[in-house]
Amino acid sequence: QVQLVESGGGSVQAGGSLRLSCAISRVTYGYSMGWFRQAPGKEREGVAAIDGYGSTTYADSVKGRCTISKDNGKRTLYLQMDSLKAEDTAMYYCAAAPKLRVALMSRNYNYWGQGTQVTVSS
Repeated sequence: QVQLVESGGGSVQAGGSLRLSCAISRVTYGYSMGWFRQAPGKEREGVAAIDGYGSTTYADSVKGRCTISKDNGKRTLYLQMDSLKAEDTAMYYCAAAPKLRVALMSRNYNYWGQGTQVTVSS
């Protein structure tokens, strides 16, 4: 199996930046990797994904403000978040799917991290 551990969350002021990291226990060539988030009282939603071909996908709510990337050498997935808004406050989860390409939906992902909290103050 694949084990994922997120880090980099914290509390920031609106307009600030954070870079989330996800440590991956093994090489995941051919996997799709994604970031999801869930705020209190809301459903879990996809934020960004990078497929096995290197193509990226972003939720409309974060386009232009977030960048997903992967460093295979360090076995780490990143989510750079800029111009943060109060609406970005949520628990952020790293996820992996053993397929080259999947839709950014929770049900398509097999492995999940424990989550890292992001809190943005307005």
